[in-house]
Amino acid sequence: MSELKVLSVASEIFPLVKTGGLADVAGALPAAVAREGVEMRTLVPGYPAVIAKLADASTTRDYADLFGGPARVLAGKAAGLDLFAIDAPHLFDRPGNPYLGPDGLDWPDNARRFAALGRVGADIGLGAIDAFRPQVVHAHDWQAALAPAYLHYADGPRPGTAITIHNIAFQGHFPASIFAELGLPAGALTIDGIEYFGGVGYLKAGLLLSDRITTVSPTYAREIMTPESGMALDGLLRTRAAAVQGIVNGIDDTVWNPATDAALAQNYSALRIDMRVRNKSALQTRMGLAGGVNRPLFSVVSRLSDQKGLDLLLEALPGLIAKGGQLALLGSGDRALEEGFTAAAAARPDSVGCVIGYDEKLAHLFQAGADFIVVPSRFEPCGLTQLCALRYGAVPIVARVGGLADTVIDANQAATAAGVATGIQFYPPSAEALAYGLDRALEIGRDPAMSRRLKLNGMRSDVSWRGPAQRYAALYRALARPAE
Repeated sequence: MSELKVLSVASEIFPLVKTGGLADVAGALPAAVAREGVEMRTLVPGYPAVIAKLADASTTRDYADLFGGPARVLAGKAAGLDLFAIDAPHLFDRPGNPYLGPDGLDWPDNARRFAALGRVGADIGLGAIDAFRPQVVHAHDWQAALAPAYLHYADGPRPGTAITIHNIAFQGHFPASIFAELGLPAGALTIDGIEYFGGVGYLKAGLLLSDRITTVSPTYAREIMTPESGMALDGLLRTRAAAVQGIVNGIDDTVWNPATDAALAQNYSALRIDMRVRNKSALQTRMGLAGGVNRPLFSVVSRLSDQKGLDLLLEALPGLIAKGGQLALLGSGDRALEEGFTAAAAARPDSVGCVIGYDEKLAHLFQAGADFIVVPSRFEPCGLTQLCALRYGAVPIVARVGGLADTVIDANQAATAAGVATGIQFYPPSAEALAYGLDRALEIGRDPAMSRRLKLNGMRSDVSWRGPAQRYAALYRALARPAE
């Protein structure tokens, strides 16, 4: 199998810079597809966290003026990743969140910052760096979406292009006044180009002008073609339906491995699943909950937001506690939700424990100690929490949307009889439907044999990158154009 060169273009990458699942995918994909004969390098903005970790960096291209100042493209390794980084201090040398300023609002020059990411990605795709001439350019989300647009309007041979939608709610919509700075032909500012509701739409441009479109689960791919979930891009996606493909994310099953995880109170495997209970006791102690291995322990590891449906859980929580359930929550976000769960913990500290914020080691203990992981999202492109739960033998309770529907097999009568169930689905995303799902979980908890079977089924599920990597590699080979 010949080595195929792919340039991935992303605005964040784990473990260097992360705000969400995009970073996890960008960080995991290169190693995953390497096993399929794909050499992938990733272009990222030169944030301080990236530049600081870039080892043995060399300058591969200079720009006298890249959207307002000089810049250079550095090549090097960081955290085991082969990177190109845009060293443009006027655009990226800023602390904290890559998209938001100290006031919590978008940086006012985000249109220029991420046009630069797309421009450099396209230049590399067109052969600007002799040592790496990609046959495919793969852009991630709106921040990288101008890369395929620049390539579409370029003269001469170009690589194949793909764009992945990680969350269609974020689109990169800017005033038309930015168009003059982008360096695109005048005809690009039309409905058949990058014009979008009277302005410039970065994601819209990528979706229209890429050769192929992927998103992070087959169900989400179908959902975003509907007016209810398409965020005004459903019509465009329906016209390009033949080019759209859903590929479920994976997780790094070496990082997420209960047999070797140093963050756990007790390591275990599917063959030694009975040892898992020691993590439950450790989690109850850590969260100040009443002890007892027979008390059903539910957990949440999530951003607290409307999308994630945590207001539904807050509404259903009194009923869960009244029936003997406990809740451990790790997350932050919406102030009202933070206050609501904190108040519930103060009122019933034996049954509800909260850590507002994020702690990576504690997240691992949550997965290993809880009986059930609750993911009541109103929409969820893929979701990683439920994949980690399956790997760790926590039974996921999920809304039947997006990637949650694709990765959890509901414990209905048929699936249970066939011995393939891995969790509980509920629909619609409402407090009433969630409460019913929680009641089903309590019933399962009262049946030790069934509870054990669901946990074992989950642990034996393949949630790794192996399958997704094969599908991405096949996509790249279908798109590849000979490097000039």
